[in-house]
Amino acid sequence: MYITRIYADGFKNLKSVDIIPHEKLNIFCGRNAQGKTNLIEALWLCTGVRSFRNSKDKSMIAIGRDIMDIRVEFEDKFRKQTVRYAMERNNLRDKGLYLNGVKVRTPSKLFGQLDCVIFTPEDLEISKGSPDNRRQFLDLCVSQIKNNYANVCAKYDRIIEHRNALLKNISLGKSSKEELESWDIQLAQLGSYISLLRYNYTRKLDAFTAKLYNEISQGKERSSVEYYSTVFSSLEGRKDYAGDLAQEYMSVLKANTDEDIRSGFTMKGVHRDDIITRINGLMCRDYASQGQHRSMCLVLKLAQAYILAQESGDPPCILLDDVLSELDENRQKFVLSKIDGMQVFITCCDSNIPFGRDQHGKMFIIEGGKIKKQKRRER
Repeated sequence: MYITRIYADGFKNLKSVDIIPHEKLNIFCGRNAQGKTNLIEALWLCTGVRSFRNSKDKSMIAIGRDIMDIRVEFEDKFRKQTVRYAMERNNLRDKGLYLNGVKVRTPSKLFGQLDCVIFTPEDLEISKGSPDNRRQFLDLCVSQIKNNYANVCAKYDRIIEHRNALLKNISLGKSSKEELESWDIQLAQLGSYISLLRYNYTRKLDAFTAKLYNEISQGKERSSVEYYSTVFSSLEGRKDYAGDLAQEYMSVLKANTDEDIRSGFTMKGVHRDDIITRINGLMCRDYASQGQHRSMCLVLKLAQAYILAQESGDPPCILLDDVLSELDENRQKFVLSKIDGMQVFITCCDSNIPFGRDQHGKMFIIEGGKIKKQKRRER
């Protein structure tokens, strides 16, 4: 898969950007606050995933402008496609989302069309950050290969909010325990489905990261990745999420009802689960060095790209937003060697990046939200 054209106007500070990317390497170079990351964010929005910068809709439209318009043309192994993402300041709820000229209702309907994997400086915190960071990473990974998964997670989150509000009312004597059952049934069904998909994906992560980590550590260290469930003691070989797994999930909810009422919060469930990463058998969150954390994060993101390529049969586009500047030269070379053969978009302030001698591509100089210069890169 590769992107053949990018158009962006009125998205943050971008002004009439209209470029034909190179099918392999593309470097967006410029000083800080010139629009490099905005261009990467515009691409990312067209995948159907929410902004990696958590941008609010109203902040996406440039100051003094009423409309933003993003269009991305791309080719996969089957056909040429176009995604358009547009918004008007006076009607933010009615987004202009189009796939091949046909309007779609929500961004999630774009899932599985334009496949990208993004690396940001924040991703370097996945390994040592909070469990919430790892759950978000895992849910994004699964949603890229299972189109309805994001909707299931959103529904689960809404039910958790209702259940937690009910728990507080019960503790105040305003509601009864019996009212929990209808919410528990829904949580058990959705939670079992989410648990199973997360577990199966984590097994794939483990297989890819083991090979990649062995390489990045030059055979000196071994890694493992496993899914930690607060509900199930084991998910190995289990498939019946609507039957046995849902019943077990329901039993755990019931067994913890009194504790949940006291705390006003649902203490066990997929919203409390985690990914456990280890190096040489020791848990990363407790024992890993800064360098080991960074290596683990890099191989997790690379594994995401490889799994997406395996599932779709087409390599995704790689977006590197100011990540290489955070890495030492050896890790830079490792990442670049592992995404060779994929279309890559890189933002940087300094074009001095250790590419291979035979690496061809384009460099785009961005200034004030405009492409001031572009040139082919030949070595």
